[in-house]
Amino acid sequence: MVGLGAAAQTSDPVEETSVQRLTCASLLAFAAILGALLASPDARAEPAHAIAMHGDPALAEGFTAFPYVDPDAPKGGRITLGSSGSFDNLNPMIVRGEPVQGIREFVIESLMARSQDEPFTLYGLIAQSIDVPDSRDSVTFRLDPRAKFSDGTPLTAADVLFSFEALRDKGRPNYRTYYAKVTKAEALSDHEVRFQFKDAEDRELPLILALMPILPRHAMSLEKFDETTLTPLIGSGPYRISAVNPGRSITYQRNPDYWGRDLPVNRGRFNFDEIRFDYYREGSTLFEAFKTGAIDLRNEDDPALWAKGYDFPAANDGRIVREEMPIGLPAGMTGLVFNTRRAVFADPRVREALILLFNFEWVNKSFFNGLYKRSASYFERSMLSSAGKPADEREHTLLAPFPDAVRPDILDGTYRVPESDGTPQNRTNARRAYQMLEAAGYTLQGGRLVDKSGKPLAFEILAATTSQERLLGAFTADLQKIGIAARIRVVDSAQYQARLKDYDFDMIQFTWPSSLSPGNEQLFRWSSKVAASPGSYNYAGVQNPAADAMIAAMLAAEGNEDFVSAVRALDRVLLSGQYVIPLFHAPAQWIASWKRLAHPGKIPLFGFNLDTWWARP
Repeated sequence: MVGLGAAAQTSDPVEETSVQRLTCASLLAFAAILGALLASPDARAEPAHAIAMHGDPALAEGFTAFPYVDPDAPKGGRITLGSSGSFDNLNPMIVRGEPVQGIREFVIESLMARSQDEPFTLYGLIAQSIDVPDSRDSVTFRLDPRAKFSDGTPLTAADVLFSFEALRDKGRPNYRTYYAKVTKAEALSDHEVRFQFKDAEDRELPLILALMPILPRHAMSLEKFDETTLTPLIGSGPYRISAVNPGRSITYQRNPDYWGRDLPVNRGRFNFDEIRFDYYREGSTLFEAFKTGAIDLRNEDDPALWAKGYDFPAANDGRIVREEMPIGLPAGMTGLVFNTRRAVFADPRVREALILLFNFEWVNKSFFNGLYKRSASYFERSMLSSAGKPADEREHTLLAPFPDAVRPDILDGTYRVPESDGTPQNRTNARRAYQMLEAAGYTLQGGRLVDKSGKPLAFEILAATTSQERLLGAFTADLQKIGIAARIRVVDSAQYQARLKDYDFDMIQFTWPSSLSPGNEQLFRWSSKVAASPGSYNYAGVQNPAADAMIAAMLAAEGNEDFVSAVRALDRVLLSGQYVIPLFHAPAQWIASWKRLAHPGKIPLFGFNLDTWWARP
């Protein structure tokens, strides 16, 4: 700009020719345009080492390691983990098959790495930097030139574009939903790639793209990408697949030549030389394997076992360590899911009656030693929950176009999940439920509730493990008392996943986990657009314009207050829709491990994190 100013001052205003005047005017106009561009917020956007969904990243450029790791953790040793069920597919990014555990965590990397101690903040990994204008209508990633796949092939922008196309066209519905919003994807150079969006209102999309799993173009076929495979995948991550026993086990070996081992986001992580997952058909067999030392660590999800099942020598003499780890994430929603695509659950009065008939207080005391807490929100245990809070002005504005979408007691925060007296009878709630079913057109004939055509009120609860049978059995017994014929069907893991993919069930037990920064995954769970698409997590069949609008508001929110209000409004819409029978959640994480393992003293916001553990020398 100094040069331009000096050139303009050389001419004499009195003797200036027309050409000189034109040149001067052109230069001044160019200077004005350039100045305007430089002053534009979008133009001022510069590459950054990190990006946060709301606010600023907690760690400044040049940080050495995440605060919840031990940067000097010893490397070596092995860990064996247990998993229930089976697997027949090593590609977890497609709909088909039963995927194996660990591929995304240890083999296939994303462009950026997520901090486990912030709501939603990403730091450089494959991408050294991210460039996002304030409008968030595009994102540019500059790749680390050192990045390479485990076979030594350099990772370039061509691999990023291949991954984008494969996931957009043949990946799971969540990838297809997210990436369909991209209008243009282009490689600016071998190590720079840009995505432009048609929906600038979705402010989460740059972060979603930053979490894209990057696949090797040279080692995968786009045509066969959506087919199941047992051929080990090649990735750029810290581990390689070293052994596969289909349906039984998979072993990951740490790559000594891993390109990113010294990056700040990786320091103190991925400490085991070998990580193995063994699969067990039954949960009881898996627990026995842990007791004998065949399994090294257990993230306990059975409060009855946690309370009384650890009375064996290794746990009593200190060889096994039990810890209750705090977790700052929302508990999410675990519930018995109504498939509202089925006629039996089309009437919301039927769904509300069944919610009344679930006897949580008695079940919790009898089966779970009273260790669970009842869930009253899809964002339970967090500030995002609407339970017990009246809607604020922002929520009222968002919900105004949908006056019938939220129940008055849920809108004003007075609604409570039905409580029983803690006895097996649950008489008060049973009477109320029967009255609702009568209002829905059911009458009791010969000990069975039937509709006006004589069709009984009956449905099937699909289960994948026998461990679910006790809870489900207690529920179906309560239903039988008032004439509802509910039956439990336990199927193997592969059949269970296939039926879920096609929504071929009446009711299931399912958990939708949550974060402090819910976003595009809510489309995959509740959007009307995916309700008929195989493979989504919209198991309830939600087709609710109010839910669609609240998700859109949540994704468009720029400030934290607008974001929280939009999430709470979505919570109220889902609760009012009565799509699930809310179950319960654990107040903490229950972790049991053999003493040969160790972990840092600081537990991150997200709770238990295997990446930070190590084997004692």
